[in-house]
Amino acid sequence: MSGAQATAIRDAAATGSRSAGSGSPLLLEIADLHVAYGQVEAVRGVGLQLAAGEIVSVIGPNGAGKTTLLAAVMGLLPCAGTLRFDGADLHALDVEGRVECGLTLVPERRELFGELSVQDNLRLGAYQRVRRGERGAADDLRAVYARLPRLEERREQLAVTLSGGERQMLAMGRALMGKPRLLMLDAPSLGLAPLMVREIFNIVADLRSTGVSILLVEQNARAALQISDYGYVLETGDLALEGPSAELAANPRVAATYLGQKVAA
Repeated sequence: MSGAQATAIRDAAATGSRSAGSGSPLLLEIADLHVAYGQVEAVRGVGLQLAAGEIVSVIGPNGAGKTTLLAAVMGLLPCAGTLRFDGADLHALDVEGRVECGLTLVPERRELFGELSVQDNLRLGAYQRVRRGERGAADDLRAVYARLPRLEERREQLAVTLSGGERQMLAMGRALMGKPRLLMLDAPSLGLAPLMVREIFNIVADLRSTGVSILLVEQNARAALQISDYGYVLETGDLALEGPSAELAANPRVAATYLGQKVAA
């Protein structure tokens, strides 16, 4: 990809001009996003779009700003720029308001309640819904168990006793109990053995059938691009590349830098 093409891609991303490849309406729109820690700007002018029903991946090295991006969308960090969910300005909503709108984040550290059982952790995922008087949490619990049968096998175990892969499943199951419209996953493969990584990504890909849209932040670029529709590459806070996932995977620069493939001179 030429320098001019890369510049054009970055300019398009900064203005949020990508059209939804699926033909579905845009669910998440980010344009010219800036996030800083004190005087240090961790995300600079990033644009991203995600259509309803899509899986969109964000890849890049450590320190690229991927986790910071998710934190800003969730309202955990202040930011400047356009940030809209289903047409609504997210700047006007706190974290709880964003959850009520249908945003859910599964953080890198999973943040489970270790001294509670698997089942109690899952039930806590529906807390906001139950508080609003919604019904159906019991049915949703059965649906989570059907999708993640290992959790049903471990339902009486304390979360702290689970393996790394089981904890990731539990974090995802708890998020699904909230009935999210957009599920944001931060490094779901972190620290997992290769076989478990494959299982987790199969689960993520299968979640599309539930109607939930997914924003996937991941260092395992190969796995992320295999299951996503569209991808973005962040480098040191800037959007370096974007495109359909299959095209990014075939891009020589991405292949050499993130997929470990040798590129012919």
